[in-house]
Amino acid sequence: MDNLEHLFLLTGILLCVSVLATLLSARSGIPILLIFLFVGMLAGESGPGGIEFESYTLAYSIGNLALAIILLDGGLRTRMDTFRVGLKPALSMATLGVVVTSGVTGVLAVYILDLGWLHGLLLGSIVGSTDAAAVFSLLSGKGMHLNQRVGASLEIESGTNDPMAIFLTLTLIGLITGNMNGLGETLLFLLTQFGIGGIAGILGGILLVQMIKRFELAPGLYPILVMGFGLTLFAFTAILEGSGFLAVYLAGLVLGNSRLRDMESILPVLDGLAWLSQIGLFLVLGLLISPADMWAMALPAVLISLALIFIARPLAVLVSLVPFFRFNRREISFISWVGLRGAVPVVLAIFPLMAGLPEGMMLFNVAFFVVLVSLLVQGSTIPIMARLLRVEVPPELAPRRRSMLGIFQEDDYEMFLYTVSSESIDGLVVRNLTFPPHCRVAAVFRGDNLLPASGSTRLAMGDMLCVIGRSNHLKTLNNMFGGDLDAARSKARAFFGDFILDGNARMQDIALMYGVDVDEQETELGLGEFMLKHSNGHPVVGDHFARYDMIWTVADVDGDTVLKVGLRDDETAPV
Repeated sequence: MDNLEHLFLLTGILLCVSVLATLLSARSGIPILLIFLFVGMLAGESGPGGIEFESYTLAYSIGNLALAIILLDGGLRTRMDTFRVGLKPALSMATLGVVVTSGVTGVLAVYILDLGWLHGLLLGSIVGSTDAAAVFSLLSGKGMHLNQRVGASLEIESGTNDPMAIFLTLTLIGLITGNMNGLGETLLFLLTQFGIGGIAGILGGILLVQMIKRFELAPGLYPILVMGFGLTLFAFTAILEGSGFLAVYLAGLVLGNSRLRDMESILPVLDGLAWLSQIGLFLVLGLLISPADMWAMALPAVLISLALIFIARPLAVLVSLVPFFRFNRREISFISWVGLRGAVPVVLAIFPLMAGLPEGMMLFNVAFFVVLVSLLVQGSTIPIMARLLRVEVPPELAPRRRSMLGIFQEDDYEMFLYTVSSESIDGLVVRNLTFPPHCRVAAVFRGDNLLPASGSTRLAMGDMLCVIGRSNHLKTLNNMFGGDLDAARSKARAFFGDFILDGNARMQDIALMYGVDVDEQETELGLGEFMLKHSNGHPVVGDHFARYDMIWTVADVDGDTVLKVGLRDDETAPV
């Protein structure tokens, strides 16, 4: 660049184009990360932008910085209750699954690319892990509502599988270069990656929570503190030879589940920084690639990509989830399909270049092509596959907006904003509404007017309600005000069945009321106990099975307690 102004101009244009490209992604269904990559490639030396960028070391540093912020934000938005159903299967996929994926892909690469065994397995290790940036972006940005078991397993897997991929990649590079120091030291490296990373992440998260509780700062400084602490934790853990990626993800998880009042100012800023990190990371990776070199490897790279998508990933998921019988075939198939590759394989592909391997550039180009195919083929079809495999559940009712009031440091009161859009509450006066304890309507807006929120105020369609309560009131409030209740109930009946029953109902009563011929030994069970008896583990909304010529579907849960059950004739169940 001739001067600083030109650099700022180009940076600003690239950022604006990337942000506006999200509109194209929303309308076309093309994964946004793929668009960021293409923008970077167009800005590169082979595109109209003409920017020359060949610093793999700088790209590696930017990649680590961006991934640390993305994983920190991902941890902040992961709810701890998802670990109830997703932790064990996710850890299995993050360890055993990565090994199987890397091994199968590596063996196939040996024959497709005519490589030596170590180089083939190195390529398999580079592309062996799913990518947190891609998974978090695509699962949260497509408007899907996956059942909790599937969504939790995918998110936790993507946040925890980097240490195994890094371990395999560095081990194979050490074997190729002759710097391998023995099996014992190799296994110690693996244990320290997971062990130190896990311990540092949890302790770091606890320390960060205490810092935020004790320090009174301007609201805008809290997100800066969180980001600075996250980067410090990442670097400190890496110095101790632990996984910095795992550490920042777990620290974000601890902080995000602490329900501090200052999270109101932290989350939006971290979300913006995560988007900026994704844009910057994929733009840099796009700048780094030479399309001519990449297309020269197109045919073998496509074969490896397809082998990864249709052979290695499904086999790895199947092997990893065999001990967890609660996953059905549809869920396993969908998890297999969401084996998204993204920034992590490209960053790992820089390792062989930095180690001076002669085959490094070829491995980099193939890994980059694998990422392109994964984002294009898998990323653009995730919503379709979710519908085909029926792993979606009806969206939960929710307020239009919610925000903490900043009164208490923990378990703060919140303001929930609802629109009256259901005929069931149209015309009711406020005093006739049954609220949870310590929960009130604070204001009623009708058009441009603010009405008094007194007991005699009569609600009307289109009114905007500001309700004060706590998070444990949310389910009750959503059932009262959350959107078009009649339409929501219609969708629920279409999914769960015409009858949605209380989990405390007795099976003998259900048998009499609905004409179900229940076995004598099950007549004394409660409906919730009956559902648990026929489940294979932790129940989640959407779990169902056929018995007594009926389809029984979990409609609501609290932990491992089934609260609501949908009931429909077996003949009317969707196929």
